This record gives sequence, C-alpha cells and structure tokens, in this order.
Amino acid sequence: MTVTAANPLLKKFNTPFETLPFDQIKNNHYEPAFAEGIQQLEKEVRAIADNPQPPTFQNTVVTLERSGKLLDRVASAFFNVLGAEANNELMEISQRVSPKLSESSNNIYLNEKLFARVKAVYDQRESLNLDVEDARLLKKTFEAFADRGANLSPADKETYRRLSTELSRLTLTFDQNALKDKNRYELLLTDEKELTGLPESFCEAARQRAKEKGKEGWLFDLSAPSYVPFMKYAENRTLREKLYKDYMSVGNKGDEFDNKENVRQIANTRLAIAQLLGYKDYASYELKDKMAKNSDNVYRLLNQLLDAYKPVAINECHMLEGFAIGTEQTDFRLMPWDWNYYAEKLKALRFQVDDEMTRPYFSLENVKKGVFGLATELYGITFKENKKIPVYHPEVQTYEVYDADGKFLSILYTDFFPRDGKQSGAWMNGVKPQYKTEKGEDSRPQIIIVMNFTRPTGAKPSLLTYDEAETFLHEFGHALHGMLAKGTYASLSGTNVDQDFVELPSQIMENWLAEKEFLDRIAIHYETGEKIPTELVQKLVNASNYNAGYLCCRQVSFGLLDMAWYTRTKPFEGDVEAFEKAAWKAAAILPDVPGALMSTSFGHIFSGGYAAGYYGYKWAEVLDADAFAAFKEAGIFNKEVARRFREQILSKGGTEEPDVLYRRFRGKEPSIDALLIRNGIKK
Repeated sequence: MTVTAANPLLKKFNTPFETLPFDQIKNNHYEPAFAEGIQQLEKEVRAIADNPQPPTFQNTVVTLERSGKLLDRVASAFFNVLGAEANNELMEISQRVSPKLSESSNNIYLNEKLFARVKAVYDQRESLNLDVEDARLLKKTFEAFADRGANLSPADKETYRRLSTELSRLTLTFDQNALKDKNRYELLLTDEKELTGLPESFCEAARQRAKEKGKEGWLFDLSAPSYVPFMKYAENRTLREKLYKDYMSVGNKGDEFDNKENVRQIANTRLAIAQLLGYKDYASYELKDKMAKNSDNVYRLLNQLLDAYKPVAINECHMLEGFAIGTEQTDFRLMPWDWNYYAEKLKALRFQVDDEMTRPYFSLENVKKGVFGLATELYGITFKENKKIPVYHPEVQTYEVYDADGKFLSILYTDFFPRDGKQSGAWMNGVKPQYKTEKGEDSRPQIIIVMNFTRPTGAKPSLLTYDEAETFLHEFGHALHGMLAKGTYASLSGTNVDQDFVELPSQIMENWLAEKEFLDRIAIHYETGEKIPTELVQKLVNASNYNAGYLCCRQVSFGLLDMAWYTRTKPFEGDVEAFEKAAWKAAAILPDVPGALMSTSFGHIFSGGYAAGYYGYKWAEVLDADAFAAFKEAGIFNKEVARRFREQILSKGGTEEPDVLYRRFRGKEPSIDALLIRNGIKK
C-alpha cells in the first residue's frame, strides 16, 4: 500500500465533528497530501479559467472562493503542528513545501485568463446588485489579484514569482533560525546562592527542568515562564545582565542561526515587491487596505502616544532609578536588566502586591473556568470537554462549544505549556474556518489557542501570574472572534479582518481582569478554595496602571522599528543594530546596550503577519478602551452591550469595512481619550 493510499489527510475524517486526525498523521503523510492538494486546486482553478460561460459573480468569484479545500486542511494540519510541536524533520519538510505553496499561489494570481474573468465581474460591480458581503468578497478578490502582480507585464510577473518565492523561503528560515537559537540556550546554575530572590516554586521548576535533561542544578532558558520571573526576582545583577543580553542576541551570534542577513533580505525583498507593484515603499503597499490607510496616519498615532506617555515614562524611570539607588546605596545607573527587578520591588512596596502573592489565586484551571464563565455570562455560550477528539500532543485539550440555545458553535483546542518544539509567545489559529456550504449549511469553525504558561510541578498545579491570566484572556478574545463567526465566505470569516482591527476582540477581553467584579469571580486559591481577599483585589486594581507610560513607550518603540524597516525607499545594506537603535530612539527610555538586538528575533514583522502593521496593537488599544467604555457605562456584564458587540463586531468578521462596524457598535468615532483615561494619563 502506498503512503498516499493510506494517507489520513486524503480521506474523509472519521473523527468527532470531522476534526483533524492528528493521532493518525505521520510526518511522511504531509508532502504527498500537499502535492495532492495543490494538484486538486490547480484543476479547480483551470476549470474556472476555462469556463466557456460568460464570467459571473457566482461561476467565477464564489467558485474560486470555494476552491482548494483539501489544500487548506492539509496546510492547517501541518502549520499548526509546525508552530506548536516542531522537530527537525517537520522544519525540513516546511523548507521543501514552502516554495511549492508560493508557486501554487502565483499560478492562481498570475493566471491571465482567470484574472480576466475576475476583472470582468469587478468592472460590472455597480450593476450586479450584490449585498454588502458579496460586494466585499468581490472587492477583496480583485484586490488580491492586483496586489499579487496580476496587472504586471509578463516580464515583471516572472520577477514577482521569483521575489515572492524567495520571500517565502526567507521568512521561514528566519522563523526557524530564531526557534533553534532560542531552544539551544541553557543557563545551568549549580550554586544555590545564585538563586537568591527567586521564588521557591520557580526554583523547583528549574530543578525539574534540569533533571529532565539529566543534569544537576537549576536550569533556566529563554521561554517566557523561565525568563520573565528570573528578570523580576533574581538578586544577582550579573546574572540578570547575562540573561538579558543572551535573550537580546537570539539570531545575532554570527553562526548558522544568525538572522541579520535574513533581516536585510526580507526588508529588501518586500521593498522590491512593493516597488514592482507601483508603491514607493512596503508600508504604502500594506497600509492601503488597513484602517490607518497610510504611514502618515500611523506616525500621527505613534507620535500622539509618545507626546502623552513619554513624559510619564521618564518620570517613572527617574522614580525607579531613585528607588534602586536608595536600595543599592551605591553609584548606580538603571539598565534594561534592572527594570523588571526594581519595578517589581517598588510595586510591592507601593501597592503591597506582587506576582507571588497573587499566583496561588490564579491556578490555570480556575482561570480557565473564569474565562469560559465570562463568555457564558456575556454571550451565553458553554464549553464541554471532549477527550475523544484527536490531538497532536497529550497536553492539548479540546472542547465542544455551544450557543445559548444549545446549537453547536465550534471546537476549541487549548495548548498551554512550553515545549522544545514550540514557538515562543501566544497565538490563536483557525484549524478550520466558518463558512456556508453550497447548500447554505453553516459549517462551524475549529479554533486553537496556544500559550507558554508556567508548567505545573510535582507539588503544585500550573499557577499563573497576573500577566499570564491577561494573556489567556487576550488569546481567548481572538478565539471568540473565530468561534462566533457568522458569515458566508471563509475568507471573510472570523479573524479575517483588516490587521489593525483584528486585535480589538482580543484586547478588549483584557479589560475585565482589572475589574473587581470579575477578579472576585476568577481568582480562587488553589489549596483553600477561598476567593481572593477584597483588599488584594483592590491592590491589583490600584496597580493596573503601574508603569503605563514605560509600557506604552516600549510598544511604540516596536511600532517605530517596524515602520522604519518598511518605509525605506532604497535597499538596505547597512548595520542592522545601528539601524534598529536609530529607528526607536525617540521612544527609548533606558540606556542603549551595545550588542542587544531585537530585529533578528522579531518574528511579528519579519516572519509573521505584522510587517508595517505592528502599530495595530496600539491602535487596537485605542479601540478596545473606547469599546470597553460602553460596557463600563452600562455594567461590565451587561448582556445588551455584549449582544451588540457580538452581532456588530465578533460575528461579522471581515464582511464589512471595520470602521463601519465599529461606528455601528459604538455610535461614534473612536477616541484616544478613553485610553488616556483608562491609563490614568488624563482625568
């Protein structure tokens, strides 16, 4: 029997809710499945292009939208596993598959006969009497062809093919270099004195990590659950400095995993693509279809934020440095590896609260119940665990999600803990999108949220920091956006919205964690079962704006770096580190550290989907603060406001322009004032 014949990806899924049969999929199944998926898609596209009937919205645009189902599900299986459970074999497969996927995409968007049909329908758009969603699909389809070279000359089309394939290879290599470099890092401590200041539970996890690798001592790495607490609590300043510099040198060691040349080539290749398509820079190409529209508006937002927050951030820095000097009683200059350590100490002094005081109240299970319960309270949806759904790793949990009327809504996968093969950070992906079938049946979505939380130890369950609980709410907000989708077309469903709008549903969820009414429900001591004391809740609320100026400037600095790379109009051949430091200088609060470099591991803008779009996190903060003000005005659990947010934002996906959706929900244009008020910058 051939691999193809036995390939579970090529059969009907005999699983609950036709979920991916992860337990049956082997690495050698992927490439034959990709090949079959690409072949089927090419056949479907050829049939559309060669259709002898005159082009119509239905026989061209809708039929194209519904093509490629097999390739979509193969890609979903592969790339979800690649992000969360990668190994060298999968990485090698991705390097072979990536150019084939680029070629397949180019074969669609550079197909002259197909584009002629799409353009013919688009040119008739005013007389077609399409509804809003159909008109949006037509517009997005036409623009997708134009943005991928359909209007180019034959010679320029070949140039576009070469550049887009090369960009696909470069971004994949960048991503894998950063992962491999991060994963090989170990800081093994054998002297217990070097652990001074570190919480006992954290040290126990480090000891367990060392034991699992056959080593004696305490093992630390660059994953968030290891790096962040170390920088917050380790009294040994030399070790904090070392870990910070090691963290800021990922992809920047001059060896086989060095990303500096990839950074240059990615930026230059994107510039070349943009200029080939008639744009002055890559930002102009990317921003035209976003809420911001152009780089001037992005810089206006970033500069507005700097004007409001930088004076506050400078005061915060002076206060923290003064506190550190008083603590150290020596000549002292606050450095980046000092910020989290002294900020945590000053926070504990000012607000009598720190992560270790609150962590026992944020067990992962309690937080999960609280977050799911919030969705039930607001939207009426419920969650039922199903252990029969296949998963790619034993730690992954799966849930059936139902609406208030008992109607099936979605499958939700959750994957919470760091592993060697897992990318850092946190994300939500669609495993399967929501759409309506040709028969008009509502095909419901399958969603995954992936995080890197503190692992349980032998003695304790997974206990989250306040920030980790906030991360859970953030990714769950993305999941709601996917699970509550109610559209006709997959490409306009769920999180398929303008990039600077996509973070609104996620970031608005974070607001509840700073509300006493919600904290009282979610925070329950993992041993005693007691609710978090009222005075501790109030301390968390009081501390919610702590260092808001510094944190805003930090995010703005990332936005400035992103825009600097993608507003260039000439190829970059210079020094990556010097460029980075100049790019974000206006937002810098702490002293520069020679050798520290973020660009070489900044996956959001070099291998992810946020190139010329990182500002979107701050724009979404403006939106989420303004939107949450509607809940504050009516009550944070108000079902009528929740209904409107669901119906006018969450369920709509990308079926209408985001500014139209937002104004319909809020009844007005968004204002930066709500964010300034929330952060205590403005009364």
